[in-house]
Amino acid sequence: MTQGGNGVWVLCEQRGGRVTEDSLRLLGAGRRLADARGTELSALLLGFRLGAEQTAALGNAGADRVYLCDDPLLADYATEPYTRVLCSLAEERKPEILLLPATATGRDLAPRAAARLRTGLTADCTALALDAETGCLKMTLPAFGGRLMADIVCPERRPQMATVRPGAAERAPASAARAAAVERVA
Repeated sequence: MTQGGNGVWVLCEQRGGRVTEDSLRLLGAGRRLADARGTELSALLLGFRLGAEQTAALGNAGADRVYLCDDPLLADYATEPYTRVLCSLAEERKPEILLLPATATGRDLAPRAAARLRTGLTADCTALALDAETGCLKMTLPAFGGRLMADIVCPERRPQMATVRPGAAERAPASAARAAAVERVA
C-alpha cells in the first residue's frame, strides 16, 4: 500500500482464550503512538470462541476499537488463514501503523503480511517513536550485536510495520472505564 492510513493497529495474540501479556504491553506502545498522532488505536484479535472477556481486556489495555475475527479455522495459529485475514482487513481499512509482537507467531506472520501489503517491516524493535520532522514511525532496533542502535523509518509505504520484542513495551495504565468498540469481522 502507498501513502495514507487510518490509525494505529496492534495484532493481539491469545493463547487458550487469554490475551497474552506481550499483546497487552504492545497496546501500551500503540496507545502512546495513537495519542501522539491524534488517532484511534485498534486491536485485531483472531481465534475461536472469543468474546466479551477478551475484548474488555483489550479495551482496558488502551484499545479504542477491537476487530474480532472469531472462526473455527483460527482456533490455532496457522500461517495462511491468519495472513489472509490480516491482509484483507489492512487492505480494506488502511492502517497507518501496524504492530505485532515479536513472538513465534508474529515473526512468522509479519513478513508474509508485509510482502502481501507491499510495505516494509522492521523486525525485533526495542523502541518506537514518531519522527518529529516527518511524523513517520521511528523503529529502533539493535545492530552489530547490540553495540549500535539503528533507527528505521518507512516514509513511502503504508502501513508502517514493526514487530516489537517481548518486554520492550510497557502497558498503558489500565482503565476499566474504557470500553472499546467491537467490530466482528470475517
